[in-house]
Amino acid sequence: MKKKIKPKVINLNKTKGKHFSILAGSPQSVTMCSGLVSLKPGDSVGEHSTKDYEELIIILEGNGIVKVKGQKLIKAKPGIAVYNPPQTEHNVINTSKKPLRYIYVVAKTKI
Repeated sequence: MKKKIKPKVINLNKTKGKHFSILAGSPQSVTMCSGLVSLKPGDSVGEHSTKDYEELIIILEGNGIVKVKGQKLIKAKPGIAVYNPPQTEHNVINTSKKPLRYIYVVAKTKI
């Protein structure tokens, strides 16, 4: 018998540090993972691949760039969402003098 997953409310106002996990897959969700990232001025998340996941990056505050391998630089600012399909190399870089905060949501494409 599968365990039933219940709806959740997560308070993002009580987060601390560079990364805060919102959902971490099973048993919190079926395949979805998400987190809140806070980058200090000049900091980056580091180049990485989405592998077998698709990802949505939603900029909440601050300014920066999203580098996607083989694409033009994307200006990251509040109100911008960036979708990365599976197997996409990318990086998020804070280019401002204030913190850059964003939420990412990833979902596995192969179950």
